[in-house]
Amino acid sequence: MIFVGKESGSGKKSIITEIKQKIRLFNTVTTFVIIVLLAIIVRYLFEPVSEALDFLPDISVTIIIVIVLCLTIIGLYISRLVSSQTVQSIEKYSSRLDRILHITRDLREELYGDVLLNKIMEYSLLITDSEAGSILLIENDSLVFKKVKGKRASEFFGTSIPKGKGIAGWVAENGKPVRIENAKNDERFDPDVDGIAGQQVDTILCVPLMMKTGVVGVIALLNKKGGLYTAREEEMITYLADQAAISIARAKFYEDQKNYEIHLTNILLETIDTQIAEKMGHSKNVARYSNIIAKAINMSEQERKRLYFACLLHDVGFLKIKAEDNFKPEEFKKHPVIGYEMIKPINFYADIAPFILYHHERYDGFGYPTKLKGEAIPLEARIIAIADAFDAMIGDTSYKVPLNFDSAIEELKRNAGTQFDFWLVEVFVNNITPEHLR
Repeated sequence: MIFVGKESGSGKKSIITEIKQKIRLFNTVTTFVIIVLLAIIVRYLFEPVSEALDFLPDISVTIIIVIVLCLTIIGLYISRLVSSQTVQSIEKYSSRLDRILHITRDLREELYGDVLLNKIMEYSLLITDSEAGSILLIENDSLVFKKVKGKRASEFFGTSIPKGKGIAGWVAENGKPVRIENAKNDERFDPDVDGIAGQQVDTILCVPLMMKTGVVGVIALLNKKGGLYTAREEEMITYLADQAAISIARAKFYEDQKNYEIHLTNILLETIDTQIAEKMGHSKNVARYSNIIAKAINMSEQERKRLYFACLLHDVGFLKIKAEDNFKPEEFKKHPVIGYEMIKPINFYADIAPFILYHHERYDGFGYPTKLKGEAIPLEARIIAIADAFDAMIGDTSYKVPLNFDSAIEELKRNAGTQFDFWLVEVFVNNITPEHLR
């Protein structure tokens, strides 16, 4: 961690301690000059003091003035020097703090594990000016090389080592950072583990990735260019490692959640296709046609992703309707509400639930289940309505007689402004081609 306002157990001075020392030096010099000047003045202005100091030699006024001037100049010079050094220390600390805050923000906002590890590695190498480095994470009581930078990087990536082997293994076991000036003289050094630079390893800085539950991995940096790793660099990389550990845990949770979401969606989709033969492939077709509109109106990637999952699950409500009742009007009209109630309690589906609920609303307000009208209907639901109707008209599995491409397009145009949003219909018909059906 970064030590602020105190010294670490290893004797490393914090930036605040350094600034305080310089301020104390400034105050000492100023006080000394003032005391000397006062002594000289008192010596000649106050008779009792003058008599007591008769043993001192007489000094001419000229010499006194010269002494005063010299002391003043020396005092001003030292004060200016100390002040300048103090300002430089503050600016350096501020710059370092800004840099750390920028890095922390960047890591916190990254949700994809591989990209996150790459950023952690690049920042670590940049901060310390190291030739090579690696990030190892603990898996099943072993350390696995997840990110490697160096001449022999490809040899190490994905390999694992025992938790206590080499300097990296020692740091993982003990949870303490190490800074080594001469690696070959350190009994913990193992060239088969720590030598990822592909050349002689001289200096090493290795810090643990710590969570409240313990060590989750290590960051190992090798061969600082042009010198030795400093205490400040150790502090910065240790702080970076603390933030990195939190970000890695968050990214893993996010990826696990996305993986669970994808698998659950596939299970539901396969269940719909199996239970309702007439709708085999329908949801994926709706997703494909909806994406044509989404791209044409420049929806963001996140918005398109939500729309995609809403398309896949827009008919999930049919799973709670008996197969023989699927196409009875009174039962058919229940599926948006049923689907909404099924999806809404699931956190990662909650934001797409309204699109499922309203995908059978009509632009003129005569749809179901709530008779929303116009732009009160969510944009995504209006897009799904067009894609859903189009696939129902041309699909071979439809319960109606299929229409050809041109007839389906004309049917959409006839219902633009009544059943469908006229602008979205225009966007769709201007961007879809027969090739999109294949």
